[in-house]
Amino acid sequence: MEYWTIALSVVSALVIYYYAFRKTPNDFQQHGVPFAPQMSLLKRFWVIFIFPESFAAIIKKVYYIHPDAKYIGLFDISRLIVAIRDLDLIKSIGIKNFDSFEDHLFFGTENQDPLFGKNLFALRGDRWRDVRTLLSPSFTSSKMKAMYQLMSEVAVRFSEHLTNVPSEKRVMEMKDICTRYANDVIATCAFGINVDSMKYPTNEFYMYGKKAVDFGTIAIIKILLYQHAPMLMRLLGLSLIDKHTHAFFVNLVADTIRTRDEKGITRPDMIQLMMDSRSKREPGRELTIVDMTSQAFIFFLGGFESSSTLMSFVMHELAVNPDVQTKLQNEIDKVWKEANGEPSYEAINAMTYLSAVINETLRMFPVQPMTDRLCKKDFELPPALPDAKPYVVKKGTVIWFPFYALQHDPKYFPEPDKYKPERFLDENKDEQCDFNAYFPFGLGPRMCIGNRFALLETKILLFHLLARCDLKPCEKTVIPLQLKKGGFSMRAEGGMWLSIVPRENRPIAHEDSLTVNKI
Repeated sequence: MEYWTIALSVVSALVIYYYAFRKTPNDFQQHGVPFAPQMSLLKRFWVIFIFPESFAAIIKKVYYIHPDAKYIGLFDISRLIVAIRDLDLIKSIGIKNFDSFEDHLFFGTENQDPLFGKNLFALRGDRWRDVRTLLSPSFTSSKMKAMYQLMSEVAVRFSEHLTNVPSEKRVMEMKDICTRYANDVIATCAFGINVDSMKYPTNEFYMYGKKAVDFGTIAIIKILLYQHAPMLMRLLGLSLIDKHTHAFFVNLVADTIRTRDEKGITRPDMIQLMMDSRSKREPGRELTIVDMTSQAFIFFLGGFESSSTLMSFVMHELAVNPDVQTKLQNEIDKVWKEANGEPSYEAINAMTYLSAVINETLRMFPVQPMTDRLCKKDFELPPALPDAKPYVVKKGTVIWFPFYALQHDPKYFPEPDKYKPERFLDENKDEQCDFNAYFPFGLGPRMCIGNRFALLETKILLFHLLARCDLKPCEKTVIPLQLKKGGFSMRAEGGMWLSIVPRENRPIAHEDSLTVNKI
Protein backbone atom coordinates (compact mmCIF):
# COMPACT_ATOMS: atom_id res chain seq x y z
CA MET A 1 0.00 0.00 0.00
CA GLU A 2 1.31 3.45 -0.92
CA TYR A 3 2.65 5.82 1.73
CA TRP A 4 -0.09 8.41 1.37
CA THR A 5 -2.84 5.80 1.54
CA ILE A 6 -1.44 4.56 4.83
CA ALA A 7 -0.91 8.11 6.11
CA LEU A 8 -4.48 9.15 5.21
CA SER A 9 -5.84 6.01 6.88
CA VAL A 10 -4.00 6.63 10.12
CA VAL A 11 -4.96 10.31 10.23
CA SER A 12 -8.62 9.47 9.65
CA ALA A 13 -8.60 6.71 12.27
CA LEU A 14 -6.81 8.75 14.90
CA VAL A 15 -9.11 11.74 14.37
CA ILE A 16 -12.09 9.47 15.00
CA TYR A 17 -10.46 7.86 18.03
CA TYR A 18 -9.27 11.17 19.41
CA TYR A 19 -12.75 12.65 19.52
CA ALA A 20 -14.49 9.39 20.45
CA PHE A 21 -12.21 8.70 23.41
CA ARG A 22 -11.01 12.18 24.23
CA LYS A 23 -10.20 12.55 27.90
CA THR A 24 -10.54 15.69 29.95
CA PRO A 25 -8.05 16.54 32.65
CA ASN A 26 -10.80 16.63 35.30
CA ASP A 27 -10.06 13.11 36.57
CA PHE A 28 -6.40 13.90 37.18
CA GLN A 29 -7.30 17.36 38.51
CA GLN A 30 -9.91 16.07 40.94
CA HIS A 31 -7.39 13.72 42.50
CA GLY A 32 -4.53 16.22 42.64
CA VAL A 33 -2.43 14.37 40.08
CA PRO A 34 0.05 16.60 38.17
CA PHE A 35 -0.40 16.09 34.45
CA ALA A 36 0.90 17.16 31.07
CA PRO A 37 -1.57 19.36 29.17
CA GLN A 38 -3.56 17.51 26.55
CA MET A 39 -2.32 18.27 23.02
CA SER A 40 -4.51 18.86 20.04
CA LEU A 41 -4.30 16.10 17.46
CA LEU A 42 -2.55 18.45 15.02
CA LYS A 43 0.10 19.35 17.59
CA ARG A 44 0.60 15.66 18.43
CA PHE A 45 1.27 14.85 14.77
CA TRP A 46 3.60 17.84 14.59
CA VAL A 47 5.60 16.59 17.61
CA ILE A 48 5.77 13.01 16.31
CA PHE A 49 6.49 13.53 12.61
CA ILE A 50 7.46 17.15 11.81
CA PHE A 51 9.50 18.51 14.69
CA PRO A 52 10.22 15.56 16.97
CA GLU A 53 12.31 15.41 20.12
CA SER A 54 14.38 12.45 21.20
CA PHE A 55 12.30 9.92 23.10
CA ALA A 56 14.69 10.27 26.05
CA ALA A 57 14.06 14.04 26.14
CA ILE A 58 10.28 13.46 26.15
CA ILE A 59 10.59 11.01 29.05
CA LYS A 60 12.72 13.47 31.00
CA LYS A 61 10.30 16.32 30.34
CA VAL A 62 7.39 14.25 31.65
CA TYR A 63 9.41 13.18 34.70
CA TYR A 64 10.06 16.80 35.74
CA ILE A 65 6.48 18.07 35.36
CA HIS A 66 6.43 17.90 39.15
CA PRO A 67 9.68 16.91 40.94
CA ASP A 68 7.92 15.75 44.11
CA ALA A 69 4.99 13.79 42.68
CA LYS A 70 4.87 10.00 42.92
CA TYR A 71 3.40 9.88 39.42
CA ILE A 72 2.37 12.08 36.49
CA GLY A 73 -0.74 11.91 34.26
CA LEU A 74 -0.54 11.92 30.44
CA PHE A 75 -2.96 11.72 27.51
CA ASP A 76 -2.22 9.53 24.51
CA ILE A 77 -4.98 9.93 21.87
CA SER A 78 -7.27 7.05 22.89
CA ARG A 79 -5.99 6.18 26.37
CA LEU A 80 -4.55 7.55 29.58
CA ILE A 81 -0.96 7.05 30.73
CA VAL A 82 0.37 7.26 34.27
CA ALA A 83 4.16 7.75 34.50
CA ILE A 84 5.48 6.44 37.83
CA ARG A 85 8.30 8.40 39.48
CA ASP A 86 8.41 6.88 42.96
CA LEU A 87 10.85 3.96 43.36
CA ASP A 88 8.75 2.07 45.93
CA LEU A 89 5.68 2.42 43.72
CA ILE A 90 7.58 1.17 40.66
CA LYS A 91 8.56 -1.98 42.54
CA SER A 92 5.05 -2.38 43.93
CA ILE A 93 3.53 -2.31 40.43
CA GLY A 94 6.32 -4.19 38.65
CA ILE A 95 6.81 -6.94 41.25
CA LYS A 96 4.44 -7.10 44.22
CA ASN A 97 1.25 -6.36 42.27
CA PHE A 98 2.43 -7.80 38.99
CA ASP A 99 -0.84 -9.71 38.48
CA SER A 100 -2.61 -6.38 37.88
CA PHE A 101 0.03 -5.14 35.42
CA GLU A 102 1.47 -8.22 33.73
CA ASP A 103 1.16 -7.26 30.06
CA HIS A 104 2.84 -4.85 27.66
CA LEU A 105 0.84 -2.71 25.24
CA PHE A 106 3.20 -3.54 22.34
CA PHE A 107 1.84 -4.07 18.80
CA GLY A 108 1.07 -6.79 16.28
CA THR A 109 -1.43 -9.64 16.33
CA GLU A 110 -0.81 -13.39 16.29
CA ASN A 111 -2.65 -13.82 12.97
CA GLN A 112 -1.83 -10.63 11.10
CA ASP A 113 1.78 -10.07 12.19
CA PRO A 114 2.85 -13.34 13.85
CA LEU A 115 6.58 -12.64 14.08
CA PHE A 116 5.70 -9.67 16.30
CA GLY A 117 2.38 -10.80 17.73
CA LYS A 118 3.51 -14.29 18.76
CA ASN A 119 6.85 -13.45 20.33
CA LEU A 120 7.40 -13.39 24.06
CA PHE A 121 7.37 -9.61 24.43
CA ALA A 122 3.93 -9.30 22.84
CA LEU A 123 2.20 -12.33 24.37
CA ARG A 124 -0.14 -11.83 27.31
CA GLY A 125 -1.58 -13.73 30.25
CA ASP A 126 -1.34 -17.52 30.36
CA ARG A 127 0.11 -17.65 26.84
CA TRP A 128 2.99 -15.42 27.96
CA ARG A 129 3.59 -17.53 31.09
CA ASP A 130 3.66 -20.72 29.05
CA VAL A 131 6.22 -19.45 26.53
CA ARG A 132 8.31 -17.68 29.19
CA THR A 133 8.58 -20.95 31.11
CA LEU A 134 9.59 -22.75 27.92
CA LEU A 135 12.26 -20.22 26.90
CA SER A 136 13.78 -19.39 30.30
CA PRO A 137 16.17 -22.40 30.19
CA SER A 138 17.71 -20.85 27.03
CA PHE A 139 19.25 -18.12 29.19
CA THR A 140 20.52 -19.96 32.26
CA SER A 141 24.21 -19.79 33.16
CA SER A 142 24.76 -23.28 31.77
CA LYS A 143 23.19 -22.37 28.42
CA MET A 144 25.16 -19.11 28.29
CA LYS A 145 28.32 -21.07 28.93
CA ALA A 146 27.43 -23.41 26.06
CA MET A 147 26.82 -20.43 23.73
CA TYR A 148 30.03 -18.73 24.88
CA GLN A 149 32.18 -20.55 22.34
CA LEU A 150 29.80 -19.69 19.50
CA MET A 151 29.90 -16.00 20.46
CA SER A 152 33.68 -16.04 20.88
CA GLU A 153 34.21 -17.40 17.38
CA VAL A 154 32.14 -14.54 15.97
CA ALA A 155 33.92 -11.93 18.11
CA VAL A 156 37.41 -13.13 17.16
CA ARG A 157 36.57 -13.19 13.44
CA PHE A 158 34.92 -9.76 13.72
CA SER A 159 37.85 -8.21 15.64
CA GLU A 160 40.48 -9.67 13.31
CA HIS A 161 38.57 -8.24 10.35
CA LEU A 162 38.62 -4.75 11.90
CA THR A 163 42.31 -5.11 12.76
CA ASN A 164 43.18 -5.81 9.13
CA VAL A 165 41.06 -3.09 7.50
CA PRO A 166 43.17 -0.77 5.25
CA SER A 167 44.13 2.51 6.93
CA GLU A 168 41.98 4.60 4.56
CA LYS A 169 38.87 2.66 5.67
CA ARG A 170 39.36 2.77 9.43
CA VAL A 171 36.72 5.44 10.08
CA MET A 172 33.50 3.52 10.70
CA GLU A 173 29.98 4.06 12.01
CA MET A 174 29.77 2.06 15.24
CA LYS A 175 26.03 1.33 15.20
CA ASP A 176 26.36 -0.22 11.76
CA ILE A 177 29.28 -2.51 12.58
CA CYS A 178 27.83 -3.48 15.97
CA THR A 179 24.57 -4.42 14.27
CA ARG A 180 26.55 -6.68 11.93
CA TYR A 181 28.29 -8.35 14.87
CA ALA A 182 24.96 -8.80 16.69
CA ASN A 183 23.48 -10.21 13.48
CA ASP A 184 26.18 -12.87 13.25
CA VAL A 185 25.73 -13.80 16.92
CA ILE A 186 21.96 -14.08 16.40
CA ALA A 187 22.52 -16.26 13.34
CA THR A 188 24.65 -18.79 15.18
CA CYS A 189 23.02 -18.72 18.65
CA ALA A 190 19.34 -18.45 17.70
CA PHE A 191 19.07 -19.86 14.17
CA GLY A 192 22.05 -22.21 14.07
CA ILE A 193 23.71 -20.86 10.92
CA ASN A 194 27.10 -19.23 10.28
CA VAL A 195 27.15 -15.75 8.75
CA ASP A 196 29.98 -13.22 8.27
CA SER A 197 28.36 -9.82 7.84
CA MET A 198 31.63 -7.90 7.62
CA LYS A 199 33.07 -10.04 4.84
CA TYR A 200 29.68 -10.42 3.12
CA PRO A 201 27.84 -7.19 4.02
CA THR A 202 24.74 -7.91 1.91
CA ASN A 203 24.10 -11.49 3.00
CA GLU A 204 20.43 -12.46 3.04
CA PHE A 205 20.21 -13.05 6.77
CA TYR A 206 21.46 -9.55 7.56
CA MET A 207 19.44 -7.77 4.87
CA TYR A 208 16.15 -9.45 5.80
CA GLY A 209 16.80 -8.90 9.50
CA LYS A 210 17.55 -5.23 9.00
CA LYS A 211 14.43 -4.82 6.90
CA ALA A 212 12.25 -6.55 9.50
CA VAL A 213 13.23 -4.23 12.36
CA ASP A 214 13.40 -0.98 10.40
CA PHE A 215 11.11 1.25 12.48
CA GLY A 216 10.97 4.23 10.15
CA THR A 217 8.08 6.65 9.59
CA ILE A 218 5.82 4.08 7.92
CA ALA A 219 6.42 1.60 10.74
CA ILE A 220 5.64 4.24 13.38
CA ILE A 221 2.36 5.03 11.60
CA LYS A 222 1.47 1.33 11.59
CA ILE A 223 2.37 0.99 15.27
CA LEU A 224 0.05 3.92 16.08
CA LEU A 225 -2.70 2.16 14.18
CA TYR A 226 -2.05 -1.10 16.02
CA GLN A 227 -2.28 0.68 19.37
CA HIS A 228 -5.16 3.07 18.75
CA ALA A 229 -7.13 1.67 15.80
CA PRO A 230 -6.52 -2.10 15.65
CA MET A 231 -9.80 -2.74 13.81
CA LEU A 232 -8.73 -0.45 10.97
CA MET A 233 -5.33 -2.18 10.87
CA ARG A 234 -7.08 -5.50 10.39
CA LEU A 235 -9.51 -4.05 7.86
CA LEU A 236 -6.67 -2.64 5.75
CA GLY A 237 -4.70 -5.89 6.08
CA LEU A 238 -1.54 -4.02 7.06
CA SER A 239 1.42 -5.71 8.72
CA LEU A 240 4.84 -4.56 9.88
CA ILE A 241 6.67 -7.35 8.09
CA ASP A 242 6.09 -8.02 4.41
CA LYS A 243 5.30 -11.51 3.12
CA HIS A 244 8.74 -12.12 1.60
CA THR A 245 10.56 -11.31 4.86
CA HIS A 246 8.12 -13.41 6.87
CA ALA A 247 8.54 -16.33 4.48
CA PHE A 248 12.35 -16.09 4.59
CA PHE A 249 12.54 -16.57 8.37
CA VAL A 250 9.81 -19.22 8.55
CA ASN A 251 11.48 -21.24 5.77
CA LEU A 252 14.88 -20.80 7.43
CA VAL A 253 13.62 -22.26 10.71
CA ALA A 254 11.70 -25.04 8.94
CA ASP A 255 14.79 -26.03 6.91
CA THR A 256 16.98 -25.95 10.03
CA ILE A 257 14.62 -28.21 11.97
CA ARG A 258 14.25 -30.64 9.07
CA THR A 259 18.03 -30.88 8.56
CA ARG A 260 18.70 -31.47 12.25
CA ASP A 261 15.99 -34.11 12.48
CA GLU A 262 17.29 -35.94 9.41
CA LYS A 263 20.97 -35.81 10.36
CA GLY A 264 20.68 -36.01 14.15
CA ILE A 265 22.40 -32.61 14.61
CA THR A 266 22.19 -30.83 17.98
CA ARG A 267 23.42 -27.36 18.89
CA PRO A 268 23.29 -25.25 22.09
CA ASP A 269 20.79 -22.72 20.68
CA MET A 270 17.17 -21.65 21.03
CA ILE A 271 15.95 -23.63 18.02
CA GLN A 272 17.25 -26.81 19.66
CA LEU A 273 15.51 -26.02 22.94
CA MET A 274 12.17 -25.61 21.19
CA MET A 275 12.75 -28.76 19.13
CA ASP A 276 13.45 -30.73 22.29
CA SER A 277 10.15 -29.53 23.80
CA ARG A 278 8.03 -31.04 21.04
CA SER A 279 7.49 -34.39 22.72
CA LYS A 280 6.93 -32.85 26.14
CA ARG A 281 4.04 -30.48 25.42
CA GLU A 282 0.39 -31.37 25.87
CA PRO A 283 -1.92 -31.76 22.84
CA GLY A 284 -3.05 -28.35 21.63
CA ARG A 285 -0.01 -26.60 23.09
CA GLU A 286 2.55 -27.76 20.53
CA LEU A 287 4.77 -25.11 18.99
CA THR A 288 4.28 -24.63 15.27
CA ILE A 289 7.07 -23.57 12.92
CA VAL A 290 5.70 -20.01 13.06
CA ASP A 291 5.68 -20.14 16.88
CA MET A 292 9.32 -21.20 16.88
CA THR A 293 10.25 -18.56 14.31
CA SER A 294 8.52 -15.86 16.37
CA GLN A 295 10.51 -16.73 19.50
CA ALA A 296 13.81 -16.89 17.60
CA PHE A 297 12.85 -13.60 15.96
CA ILE A 298 12.85 -11.86 19.34
CA PHE A 299 16.64 -11.94 19.05
CA PHE A 300 16.34 -9.51 16.15
CA LEU A 301 14.31 -7.11 18.25
CA GLY A 302 16.96 -7.34 20.97
CA GLY A 303 20.07 -7.77 18.85
CA PHE A 304 19.58 -5.30 16.02
CA GLU A 305 18.47 -2.56 18.39
CA SER A 306 19.18 -3.15 22.08
CA SER A 307 22.47 -5.05 22.00
CA SER A 308 24.02 -3.14 19.11
CA THR A 309 22.93 0.15 20.68
CA LEU A 310 24.64 -0.76 23.96
CA MET A 311 27.84 -1.79 22.16
CA SER A 312 28.00 1.36 20.07
CA PHE A 313 27.45 3.68 23.05
CA VAL A 314 30.17 1.84 25.00
CA MET A 315 32.58 2.29 22.09
CA HIS A 316 31.80 5.99 21.82
CA GLU A 317 32.35 6.59 25.53
CA LEU A 318 35.62 4.67 25.50
CA ALA A 319 36.87 6.73 22.56
CA VAL A 320 36.04 10.10 24.15
CA ASN A 321 37.28 8.96 27.58
CA PRO A 322 40.76 7.57 26.76
CA ASP A 323 41.65 7.16 30.44
CA VAL A 324 38.73 4.74 30.84
CA GLN A 325 39.76 2.90 27.67
CA THR A 326 43.34 2.52 28.91
CA LYS A 327 42.20 1.21 32.29
CA LEU A 328 39.91 -1.31 30.60
CA GLN A 329 42.65 -2.43 28.21
CA ASN A 330 44.97 -2.99 31.16
CA GLU A 331 42.40 -5.34 32.67
CA ILE A 332 41.91 -7.06 29.30
CA ASP A 333 45.67 -7.47 28.79
CA LYS A 334 46.04 -9.10 32.21
CA VAL A 335 43.28 -11.63 31.52
CA TRP A 336 44.53 -12.17 27.95
CA LYS A 337 48.03 -13.11 29.12
CA GLU A 338 46.74 -15.38 31.89
CA ALA A 339 44.46 -17.18 29.41
CA ASN A 340 46.84 -17.09 26.42
CA GLY A 341 44.27 -15.15 24.40
CA GLU A 342 41.45 -17.62 25.06
CA PRO A 343 39.68 -16.50 28.25
CA SER A 344 37.11 -18.80 29.79
CA TYR A 345 33.46 -17.94 30.35
CA GLU A 346 34.23 -17.51 34.05
CA ALA A 347 37.22 -15.23 33.37
CA ILE A 348 35.20 -12.87 31.17
CA ASN A 349 32.41 -12.61 33.73
CA ALA A 350 34.89 -11.97 36.56
CA MET A 351 36.25 -8.79 34.89
CA THR A 352 35.05 -6.10 37.28
CA TYR A 353 36.07 -3.00 35.32
CA LEU A 354 34.62 -4.37 32.08
CA SER A 355 31.32 -4.89 33.91
CA ALA A 356 31.51 -1.39 35.41
CA VAL A 357 32.05 0.19 31.96
CA ILE A 358 29.01 -1.62 30.54
CA ASN A 359 26.85 -0.84 33.59
CA GLU A 360 27.68 2.86 33.49
CA THR A 361 26.87 2.96 29.78
CA LEU A 362 23.51 1.33 30.49
CA ARG A 363 22.88 3.95 33.17
CA MET A 364 23.59 6.88 30.87
CA PHE A 365 22.07 5.37 27.75
CA PRO A 366 19.54 2.70 28.76
CA VAL A 367 18.66 0.78 25.62
CA GLN A 368 15.16 0.64 27.06
CA PRO A 369 14.59 4.32 28.04
CA MET A 370 11.20 3.37 29.46
CA THR A 371 8.94 0.38 29.67
CA ASP A 372 5.18 0.06 29.93
CA ARG A 373 2.59 -2.06 31.68
CA LEU A 374 -1.06 -2.40 30.74
CA CYS A 375 -3.49 -2.32 33.67
CA LYS A 376 -5.59 -5.51 33.68
CA LYS A 377 -7.92 -4.57 36.55
CA ASP A 378 -8.64 -1.39 38.48
CA PHE A 379 -5.85 -0.59 40.93
CA GLU A 380 -5.66 2.16 43.54
CA LEU A 381 -2.48 4.22 43.77
CA PRO A 382 -1.58 6.24 46.88
CA PRO A 383 -1.90 10.03 46.56
CA ALA A 384 0.51 11.55 44.05
CA LEU A 385 1.24 14.39 46.50
CA PRO A 386 0.72 14.75 50.28
CA ASP A 387 -2.42 16.89 49.90
CA ALA A 388 -3.91 14.85 47.02
CA LYS A 389 -6.39 11.96 46.90
CA PRO A 390 -5.67 8.32 46.02
CA TYR A 391 -6.04 7.68 42.29
CA VAL A 392 -7.63 4.56 40.79
CA VAL A 393 -5.89 3.33 37.65
CA LYS A 394 -8.64 1.98 35.43
CA LYS A 395 -8.41 -1.19 33.39
CA GLY A 396 -6.79 -0.41 30.03
CA THR A 397 -4.67 2.46 31.36
CA VAL A 398 -0.99 2.33 30.43
CA ILE A 399 1.73 2.64 33.07
CA TRP A 400 5.14 4.07 32.21
CA PHE A 401 8.36 3.42 34.12
CA PRO A 402 10.69 6.28 32.98
CA PHE A 403 14.07 4.55 33.38
CA TYR A 404 16.07 7.15 31.46
CA ALA A 405 14.88 9.99 33.68
CA LEU A 406 15.40 8.01 36.89
CA GLN A 407 18.96 7.12 35.91
CA HIS A 408 19.71 10.77 35.11
CA ASP A 409 18.21 12.14 38.32
CA PRO A 410 21.04 13.69 40.41
CA LYS A 411 19.10 12.66 43.51
CA TYR A 412 20.05 9.08 42.70
CA PHE A 413 23.23 9.50 40.62
CA PRO A 414 25.31 12.64 41.32
CA GLU A 415 26.75 14.24 38.17
CA PRO A 416 24.43 12.09 36.03
CA ASP A 417 25.79 13.36 32.71
CA LYS A 418 29.37 12.45 33.61
CA TYR A 419 30.67 9.05 32.51
CA LYS A 420 32.03 7.38 35.67
CA PRO A 421 32.33 3.57 35.55
CA GLU A 422 33.82 3.70 39.06
CA ARG A 423 30.27 4.14 40.39
CA PHE A 424 29.77 0.42 39.79
CA LEU A 425 32.93 -0.88 41.46
CA ASP A 426 32.21 -2.65 44.74
CA GLU A 427 34.43 -0.34 46.76
CA ASN A 428 32.37 2.68 45.64
CA LYS A 429 28.83 1.27 45.70
CA ASP A 430 28.00 2.63 49.16
CA GLU A 431 28.85 6.18 48.15
CA GLN A 432 26.08 8.58 47.12
CA CYS A 433 24.45 6.53 44.31
CA ASP A 434 21.08 4.86 44.88
CA PHE A 435 21.10 1.71 42.75
CA ASN A 436 17.44 1.11 43.51
CA ALA A 437 16.89 3.58 40.66
CA TYR A 438 18.92 1.48 38.21
CA PHE A 439 16.81 -0.60 35.82
CA PRO A 440 19.03 -1.57 32.84
CA PHE A 441 16.76 -4.44 31.79
CA GLY A 442 13.46 -3.62 33.46
CA LEU A 443 12.16 -5.34 36.58
CA GLY A 444 9.98 -8.13 37.86
CA PRO A 445 8.74 -11.17 35.91
CA ARG A 446 8.69 -9.08 32.71
CA MET A 447 12.38 -8.22 33.01
CA CYS A 448 14.22 -8.76 29.72
CA ILE A 449 14.69 -12.50 29.38
CA GLY A 450 17.83 -12.03 27.27
CA ASN A 451 19.80 -9.73 29.58
CA ARG A 452 22.53 -12.32 30.25
CA PHE A 453 22.83 -12.98 26.54
CA ALA A 454 23.15 -9.26 25.73
CA LEU A 455 25.76 -8.66 28.44
CA LEU A 456 27.81 -11.69 27.46
CA GLU A 457 27.97 -10.91 23.75
CA THR A 458 28.93 -7.30 24.60
CA LYS A 459 31.70 -8.37 26.99
CA ILE A 460 33.14 -10.84 24.50
CA LEU A 461 33.18 -8.26 21.70
CA LEU A 462 34.84 -5.58 23.83
CA PHE A 463 37.44 -8.04 25.12
CA HIS A 464 38.61 -9.21 21.72
CA LEU A 465 38.31 -5.85 19.96
CA LEU A 466 40.14 -3.80 22.62
CA ALA A 467 42.87 -6.45 22.91
CA ARG A 468 43.64 -5.77 19.26
CA CYS A 469 42.58 -2.16 18.60
CA ASP A 470 42.25 1.34 20.02
CA LEU A 471 39.07 3.36 19.57
CA LYS A 472 39.72 7.01 18.72
CA PRO A 473 37.56 10.04 17.86
CA CYS A 474 37.71 11.22 14.25
CA GLU A 475 36.57 14.28 12.32
CA LYS A 476 33.03 12.90 12.10
CA THR A 477 32.73 12.14 15.83
CA VAL A 478 30.08 14.33 17.46
CA ILE A 479 31.25 15.62 20.86
CA PRO A 480 29.28 15.98 23.03
CA LEU A 481 26.99 13.24 21.78
CA GLN A 482 23.41 14.28 20.98
CA LEU A 483 20.52 11.82 20.96
CA LYS A 484 18.68 11.45 17.67
CA LYS A 485 15.26 13.06 17.42
CA GLY A 486 12.18 11.06 16.52
CA GLY A 487 11.41 7.38 16.91
CA PHE A 488 11.57 5.30 20.08
CA SER A 489 15.13 3.96 20.07
CA MET A 490 18.31 5.40 21.58
CA ARG A 491 20.52 6.59 18.74
CA ALA A 492 23.09 9.31 18.22
CA GLU A 493 22.39 12.29 16.01
CA GLY A 494 24.67 12.08 12.98
CA GLY A 495 25.71 8.52 13.81
CA MET A 496 28.58 7.26 15.98
CA TRP A 497 31.71 7.64 13.88
CA LEU A 498 35.05 6.52 15.29
CA SER A 499 38.46 5.47 14.03
CA ILE A 500 39.51 1.89 14.78
CA VAL A 501 43.32 1.66 14.97
CA PRO A 502 45.43 -1.49 15.55
CA ARG A 503 47.18 -1.34 18.93
CA GLU A 504 50.92 -0.89 18.96
CA ASN A 505 51.23 -2.68 22.32
CA ARG A 506 48.78 -5.48 21.54
CA PRO A 507 49.12 -8.47 23.92
CA ILE A 508 50.50 -11.54 22.17
CA ALA A 509 49.17 -15.02 22.80
CA HIS A 510 51.55 -18.02 22.91
CA GLU A 511 50.90 -19.12 19.32
CA ASP A 512 51.32 -15.51 18.09
CA SER A 513 54.73 -15.24 19.75
CA LEU A 514 55.88 -18.41 17.98
CA THR A 515 54.89 -16.88 14.66
CA VAL A 516 56.75 -13.68 15.47
CA ASN A 517 59.90 -15.61 16.42
CA LYS A 518 59.82 -17.57 13.16
CA ILE A 519 59.66 -14.36 11.17
